[in-house]
Amino acid sequence: MSLLHVTIDGIPVDVEKGTTILQAAEKVGIQIPTLCYLKGLMPDGSCRICTVEIQSRGRSKMDTACSAHCSDGDVIFTESESVVKARRGILDMLLSNHPTNCFTCPSNGECKLQDLCYQYGVEKTSCPGEMTNLPVDDSNPFFTYDPKLCILCHRCVNTCHKIVGCGAIDTMERGFESVISPAFGMPWRESNCESCGNCTAVCPTGALTSKRKKTFRPWQIQKKVRTTCPHCAVGCQYDLLVKDNKVVAVEAADGPSNRNTLCVKGRYGSFDFVHSDRRLTDPLIKDRSTGEFRKASWDEALDLVATKFKAIKQEHGNGALAGFACSRSTNEDIYMLQKMVRTCFGNHNTDNCARV
Repeated sequence: MSLLHVTIDGIPVDVEKGTTILQAAEKVGIQIPTLCYLKGLMPDGSCRICTVEIQSRGRSKMDTACSAHCSDGDVIFTESESVVKARRGILDMLLSNHPTNCFTCPSNGECKLQDLCYQYGVEKTSCPGEMTNLPVDDSNPFFTYDPKLCILCHRCVNTCHKIVGCGAIDTMERGFESVISPAFGMPWRESNCESCGNCTAVCPTGALTSKRKKTFRPWQIQKKVRTTCPHCAVGCQYDLLVKDNKVVAVEAADGPSNRNTLCVKGRYGSFDFVHSDRRLTDPLIKDRSTGEFRKASWDEALDLVATKFKAIKQEHGNGALAGFACSRSTNEDIYMLQKMVRTCFGNHNTDNCARV
């Protein structure tokens, strides 16, 4: 396949036909700012913050790096005077309908719009007007939507439609009344939204935020611990966010089975048990004389179970034993259970509760 030869900020790069300018820039380590872009999906091109200057065949033009394809001989500038001026103008327009009370915003410190305004020196809009005064939708038990903070980048909509496949939300109304909403403007909780929270994970501002953010600020997270979601056997990877030695939230990781997405159970409901005072942390064996449970070592507990299994098998035969796997276990643990049933119990009496 013949390659196209382009130059980005003075750096020559060879790319295949169909490569976007954004992809070519990433190839040589040049970061172009984006707000609406989602890797792996068709570019939306709605925010235009990735605008670059392209000199091609003696002409100069401005275009969005996420959607414009490279042409042979292109000379591209990602931070020229014209580009910086254009990006400042875009940020200026975004702030014309966006409050700047960042101090009270739950995304303060991890807002992409805030970061870009700092980067390009845009502190306030030059065209102030009446801002959106649409009500906050707080009906969902896990996250909140504040239309006043929404920049209509459509990352949440594209995620819901094209990655999750739910299609619960879309852009409603027009102009300053435009809002991200479920069908017919119904509350989020009453819609077909699955509360997976993947929309909140891609929101570049504080428009869609997890209610768990009220318990911590981004800079208070002391460490992130990569682990596997314990809810089912799919094996989704996520990072536990730890503050003061306590898990306060999770972030989806780019695992082979989830690719930066999670379900509602993984994102909101599968880690609070870690700090529960009712959590079992040791094996328990019931004392038959008192009817009470006592703590035991793993060796003692496993030896007791194995002894009981052997006694049942000797007295009643192989068919008296069976193994029923928990679908919240990993695939590896489930495999070991069925292997034990077939080799140790000597039968095929094994099943799994994944159909629940």
